[in-house]
Amino acid sequence: MGKCPHRKVKKRRLSHKTARRTKFETKGDDTVYSELRKPEAEKPVLPLDDDLPGMGQFYCLHCDRYFANVSVRDDHFNTKKHKKRVKFMKGPAPHTQLDADIAAGMGMPDNGPKLMVA
Repeated sequence: MGKCPHRKVKKRRLSHKTARRTKFETKGDDTVYSELRKPEAEKPVLPLDDDLPGMGQFYCLHCDRYFANVSVRDDHFNTKKHKKRVKFMKGPAPHTQLDADIAAGMGMPDNGPKLMVA
């Protein structure tokens, strides 16, 4: 008897497409961090949007996700993924594109202090 031809299917339980899609749809950590630091007065009221789940009214700012209703959003607040994200956002500021450019040597040049002032 030979092996089952579909034996390797079990290993791919999570869809690779959805993981890749959500990678590009979410906002960057630095963008979310800056939005969380804004005062309450500057945060806009969520507009109604037919294309988003729950008409765009149930939103998690930390995770940048929309939910269908309040109960689903509240269940999300108790998940390990959300709690880790909140803890991460309470810490120091995440790296920005400017930090990456400077680390790669593409940032502003550091020529040291000026010795002669004309």
